[in-house]
Amino acid sequence: MRQEGGPGEQGPRGHRRKDYGAGVLDGLFENEDSCSDCSDRAKPGSSLQSFVPEGKTHFPEMFQTSQLLFYERFRAYQDYILADCKASEVKEFTAEFLEKVLEPSGWRAVWQTNVFEVLVEVTDVDFAALKAVVRLADPYLCESQVSAFTLECMKELLDLKEYRLPLQELWVVFDDSGLFDQTALAIEHVRFFYQNIWRSWDEEEEDEYDYFVRCVEPRLRLHYDILEDRVPSGLIVDYQNLLTQCEESYRKFLNLRSSLSNCNSDSEQENISMVEGLKLYSEIEQLKQKLKLIENPLLRYVFGYQKNSNIQAKGIRPNGRKITHVVSSTMMTGLLQSLLRDRLCPEPCKEEIEIQFHSDPLSAINASYEGDTVIVCPGHYVVHGAFSIADSIELEGYGLPDDIVIEKKGKGDTFVDCTGADIKISSMKFVQHDAVEGILIIHRGKTTLENCVLQCETTGVTVRTSAEFLMKNSDLYGAKGAGIEIYPGSKCTLSDNGIHHCKEGILIKDFLDEHYDIPKISMVNNVIHNNEGYGVVLVKPTIFSDLQEDAQDETEENKALKVQTSGEADVAERVDLEELIQCATGKMELYARAELSEQVEGNCEIVNELVAASTQKGQMKKKRLSELGITQADDNLMSQEMFVSIVGNQFKWNGKGSFGTFLF
Repeated sequence: MRQEGGPGEQGPRGHRRKDYGAGVLDGLFENEDSCSDCSDRAKPGSSLQSFVPEGKTHFPEMFQTSQLLFYERFRAYQDYILADCKASEVKEFTAEFLEKVLEPSGWRAVWQTNVFEVLVEVTDVDFAALKAVVRLADPYLCESQVSAFTLECMKELLDLKEYRLPLQELWVVFDDSGLFDQTALAIEHVRFFYQNIWRSWDEEEEDEYDYFVRCVEPRLRLHYDILEDRVPSGLIVDYQNLLTQCEESYRKFLNLRSSLSNCNSDSEQENISMVEGLKLYSEIEQLKQKLKLIENPLLRYVFGYQKNSNIQAKGIRPNGRKITHVVSSTMMTGLLQSLLRDRLCPEPCKEEIEIQFHSDPLSAINASYEGDTVIVCPGHYVVHGAFSIADSIELEGYGLPDDIVIEKKGKGDTFVDCTGADIKISSMKFVQHDAVEGILIIHRGKTTLENCVLQCETTGVTVRTSAEFLMKNSDLYGAKGAGIEIYPGSKCTLSDNGIHHCKEGILIKDFLDEHYDIPKISMVNNVIHNNEGYGVVLVKPTIFSDLQEDAQDETEENKALKVQTSGEADVAERVDLEELIQCATGKMELYARAELSEQVEGNCEIVNELVAASTQKGQMKKKRLSELGITQADDNLMSQEMFVSIVGNQFKWNGKGSFGTFLF
């Protein structure tokens, strides 16, 4: 809730600066149960907790401000500190905020650096410079990693700094009177902002009034997503590496630009430096775009993290034998007899079968080689690691899925990783906890899932580029993301499944890039219901500008040819839609007319969008081939193998409808 002391001062283009009144403290410390007209000033004592610094030196207690929640920081930056300022106004707005809430003197703090910590007293604050004027506290308290760092050295250092220290390096000493709570909290907001949000190149970005929306909010969300284990560890490492690279390149760029501005001669060295500067600038822009892709929560969800699995297949066992692994927490004679009758020796064996027994499924999978079979007996198995299946094996439950439950405990990026050429999983239930990426990821090869139950927590199944996934007679629910994510260049066949109570039912990713093919999808007789968003959502880019420019530059002859081609495509599209509708109608005679109408409409919406995506992909391919001097480009939609069955699916009670498109 915003609390303002007045209408505020008007800046350029009607830009409103924040006007802080006595309600600022109320707003920053307000909780859900408090009234807006109740002031914390009337409450005795501190609203913040304290902590004692670790170390040999006995420093006084300090305010604990580093454990603020996301919404507390979000509201402080949005409503009280940055508002709708431009990037170039961040320091000015921060200074205005501090001037309203910070005690200008009379408080103590610990000055923390990478080398030492020392207790100081604040005598004044330079708000414009975001610095405090200090003196050493009495008694002198200091803890240093360098033994030779004496009191005289500290005095010399402070003298060089003119006794002015950055506010973000100060940790306010605790005072239970409550007088310095807002001072400690305000300094924490400044410290956190410059450590985690601000980038040295922000001022050179487009200087618009939406700095908070463009930069602060996505970076803040990413920070807390990382803290709360909602981002894959590999993506975190990538982001940190990109950030380091960008900072180094930007530092080089600034130094180069500074040297060029001091050089007046039109020398060869200057020309070389300018070329190097252009290269650095281009490199920085590319790095910034990659950073923004990860920082943006929508795009981070859409693109995901294309981790290259490093799981190595073992191949065939050295002795050439195949083993059947039996998993059971306890083995009774009755269970063993049933296994021998139903699974191990269903008919007179021509050769002996080697059997290994395991108490948990993870050890069985880790012991498997190419061609092995893992039979999991009824029971509730709790695993603390991830299943990494790199060889072609069969993992089957002996009984009904609800009787064979594999539950993941402990944090980790994934639950089940599949990279084998031909993996089969059947008749078991997977329960996911604390997996960042999802319950099942097919990186490459083919994975068949039949008669299984997937109880998800984050994303459900992810089918990566070049992977193949076949899911039959299974039930998937509970994903906070998409139930199934289908990447470009993959193949996905879904038949007779239930996909429900997820954020989105099925998410199809279409990058329309020259390196990716449109995924081949078959959806037959699935029931997709009760999802928060759409039953199926297609994620795709807007039409590339080069296609639009090319269309403007076409000759009349090329335009006529394009019209003719698009006409043929429209005919093909209509024919295929009619066939699909007829096929769907034939399979759905037993359903009510209202349900039939909704079902056919949903199926046709999906086909329509896939046709459009396929057409755009064909246009791009044709343009690139023509640029290379290759004139033959097949515009026949059917030749792109896009039309795999999409019929008989039911869409019910999805929050936003059966089908939607997300453009990026």
